[in-house]
Amino acid sequence: MDKKIMIVDDAAFMRMMIKDTLLKNGYENIIEAADGEIAVQSYKTEKPDLTLMDITMPNKNGLEALKEIKEMDPSAKIVMCSAMGQESMVVEAIRSGAKDFIVKPFKAERVLKTVQGILG
Repeated sequence: MDKKIMIVDDAAFMRMMIKDTLLKNGYENIIEAADGEIAVQSYKTEKPDLTLMDITMPNKNGLEALKEIKEMDPSAKIVMCSAMGQESMVVEAIRSGAKDFIVKPFKAERVLKTVQGILG
């Protein structure tokens, strides 16, 4: 599949888990970013079809990055990832344009269902 997916999380092992799930299911065009600042810069140059972004990160959190990316590209497809207990941030993310959210710890089926639902 030639859809480009960007995974944004400050935890390398979380990026690796999502990447492995996507690779096993035919998504090969994957880019990674370790924080919201890098994500915004990468979005400008890479123009991913979908971004999976953590909410809590250093330098620039996921909500700030989401808002910046949506300002640049109102059609950006972004799914937020959050731990339990961050409901208010999830609500703000959806209001700010996120397509969906996935709760950590991830279940591979949930990640795939979300990605396939958005990318078709």
